[in-house]
Amino acid sequence: MIHDQRAEKFRQIVENKFQIYNSLFMSLPYDKMTNIGMLLPFLYEESKNGYEAGKTPEEIVEDFFKSHTDLQSEEQKTELLFKIIQYIERQVVLFDSIEDAAFPSLHSESDSGTVTNLFERSLQDHKLEKVREKLKDFTVKVVFTAHPTQFYPSSVQRIIQDLRTAITTDSVTNIDTLLQQLGKTPFVNKQKPTPIDEALSIISYLRYVYYDTIGELFTKIRKTFGSDHFHLHQDIIQLGFWPGGDRDGNPFVTADVTKRVSEELRSAILKSYYSHLKFIRRRLSFRGVSEVLQQLNDELYGAIFNNEQITTEDILKKANEAEKILVEHHNSLFLELLLNFRDRVKIFGTHFATLDIRQDSRIHQQVINEVYAKVYGAEEASNEAKFKRLIEVSDKVNADDFEGIVKDTLLTVSQITGIQQSNGLRGMNRYIISNSDAVKDVMNVYAFFKVCGYKDEEIDMDIVPLFETMEGLANAENVMNELYQNPIYKKHLAKRGNQQTIMLGFSDGTKDGGYLKANWEIYKAKETLTKLSEESGIKVVFFDGRGGPPARGGGKTHDFYASQGNTIANNKIELTIQGQTITSIFGNKEQAKYNFEQLLTAGVENDVFKNSKKDLTGKERKLIIELADISYKKYSDLKAHPMFVPYLREMSTLEYYGKTNIGSRPSKRGGDSELRFEDLRAIPFVGSWSQLKQNVPGFFGFGFAMEEMKKQGRFEEVRDLYKGSDFFKTLVLNSMMSMNKSYFPLTYYIKSNPKFGAFWNVLFEEYNLSKDIMLELTGFKMLQEEDPLSRKSVKIREKIVLPLLSIQQYALMKIQKREGNKEAYEKLVTRSLFGNINASRNSA
Repeated sequence: MIHDQRAEKFRQIVENKFQIYNSLFMSLPYDKMTNIGMLLPFLYEESKNGYEAGKTPEEIVEDFFKSHTDLQSEEQKTELLFKIIQYIERQVVLFDSIEDAAFPSLHSESDSGTVTNLFERSLQDHKLEKVREKLKDFTVKVVFTAHPTQFYPSSVQRIIQDLRTAITTDSVTNIDTLLQQLGKTPFVNKQKPTPIDEALSIISYLRYVYYDTIGELFTKIRKTFGSDHFHLHQDIIQLGFWPGGDRDGNPFVTADVTKRVSEELRSAILKSYYSHLKFIRRRLSFRGVSEVLQQLNDELYGAIFNNEQITTEDILKKANEAEKILVEHHNSLFLELLLNFRDRVKIFGTHFATLDIRQDSRIHQQVINEVYAKVYGAEEASNEAKFKRLIEVSDKVNADDFEGIVKDTLLTVSQITGIQQSNGLRGMNRYIISNSDAVKDVMNVYAFFKVCGYKDEEIDMDIVPLFETMEGLANAENVMNELYQNPIYKKHLAKRGNQQTIMLGFSDGTKDGGYLKANWEIYKAKETLTKLSEESGIKVVFFDGRGGPPARGGGKTHDFYASQGNTIANNKIELTIQGQTITSIFGNKEQAKYNFEQLLTAGVENDVFKNSKKDLTGKERKLIIELADISYKKYSDLKAHPMFVPYLREMSTLEYYGKTNIGSRPSKRGGDSELRFEDLRAIPFVGSWSQLKQNVPGFFGFGFAMEEMKKQGRFEEVRDLYKGSDFFKTLVLNSMMSMNKSYFPLTYYIKSNPKFGAFWNVLFEEYNLSKDIMLELTGFKMLQEEDPLSRKSVKIREKIVLPLLSIQQYALMKIQKREGNKEAYEKLVTRSLFGNINASRNSA
């Protein structure tokens, strides 16, 4: 019933509004674009009917030119296609803005997964004290990464924000003007953004979205659960930050960049306090109070503009002083305003978000090798002997004695203390190691601190291994067991409160092992590491490297975390968000607040409201293992197919990701021109499948595994698993979401390609098999039947971008045939990437 009401509301305030405002587009006086709005529906109809009739994208676009234009030259035709791409990009922005503006109307304060709902549920079930107990030490941390899955220039982002406001008030005049501005504003970065650009782009979200959102949510939790009864700790919701600190595969992130970004974060939070204080001082104009707040104002000004030192304690001291006078002499008038300000200072300190450092273990080994050679000459030694001896070095190594990455790594480690002094210990407190699969990967980082002159007790950093390949995940238990026993590391952990953060990579895991296998291996690794850590007296925190789409660990995040059983440590929910996930899920105050609440309550529910569907029985576990192994074999065979990498290279947009100027990081590891599977980054890998509308990493092998069970007469077991396990159910629904965004008719033409036809058929058969068997399993009539809002959103977005996909495929076909102006067609492919990337924002 509620689903039906919401679906009807969506139709009224999203679909209908889009049709009305879209009609404004058609009459806008864009530069040479006046008739694009009239032509576009024809290209959509040609595409829709053409694909159903088995036509190729080339035939569809040529038919469109013939039937609806009188263009003759190739140059005129490509110019028109560019104009259509620009037009569609702006349609996507309009739809995004309308959907965002509708968010508060489609969700209520008492929805499942909100703080209000959690409170009501805890009262009903007499679990209020248990919830309060859990809230005392449970935390949620969202870590912003600069991974390029969407990158509007900041000028376009500002228009989007204004457009959303205008749509909320249905101000047609404002909307009309903003659409005109949108039409004339470039959507493309002329150059790749630098890591500093990426950092500043996300810092603007911190200032204008998260400062208020998290502050207000903290106040809401405090008031809902009653701060008289329990102490709500300041770290309940934390922000992490990778732009400027994540140097994995990004040669443009240097020690200088990290230092500069830490300064920008500090400056941004102090500016937020300064403007917040200005508002408070308008109300707290009382004798004694106003003088104290004036002093604080001046201290903040000095810290922002004259780089004077100020600590969180300094700010809190003044706020407490003001509170004392307010309570004792002014009847606590406007006290809540001051308490809100103080909450924010406790939450954000002088750091705003914690800046992490991340680098690949293979680079670390290279640094260790060179430092060892410098200190001990050409002496041969094993990797283990190297870190052991370097940890014992008493003389500090001089970074200037080295060059390149070695020098920069040592400079980065050397400046950590300085950053911690200005931003506080919460400003920088961990070093993450990608591609961890051995003890040396963690101990090498410990050795860096020692050779940079740190004493053991001065290393105020968590060292965090990131296990992301099937091999790394399988080896995680041995690595952590050995580390927990290592006397030096054991001592370090004791100093860190016997808490160990372990990061697990969903993106690269899925790329490596396929959807079901990756998710199961991560689940299993979490269980094993939970048990091991508990036995070793260590509190373990899992940090999930997740992307937006299910193929990169995204999808229904609340459902995923709420489905973790009691065999997995639940001390904290920590995950990465990036690109379109930032804008679509945490992009404005209403959405951000709602989604932070969803994460927080998922973790609390897991402990407080026990549910047999969260814990896997031995029988269920055995069946998942069977399914995972069958699907892994199927996916591995696909990866080993001789056409796998050539298909991506020649038939998809993979090669064009590096030309889009949407991220500062190269799109593949390794500098050589030959393309190898292991060098592929997860984002372009998953993104290229998405552009082909095939979404292979989100489902391949899953349906095949279930079909095998059916052949053995065991499908009823799978059905029981789906009904009995929240974890398995979430995986199925997320996989169906991936399939719902697939559209194989777009590439029907490949089935008769002499080189790739057979390979395409393998993909198509698995898609049909997976779709059919999952519908049978769930009893649904259509994919995403259980989520009508997301399904409707996907449907409209797919309709908007279908002409864009036709143009992209048309251009790819021209390039493959070596026909016409190659440079123009390559530009068409690259430009059409943007609209497609941005349109698939509801992938999480």
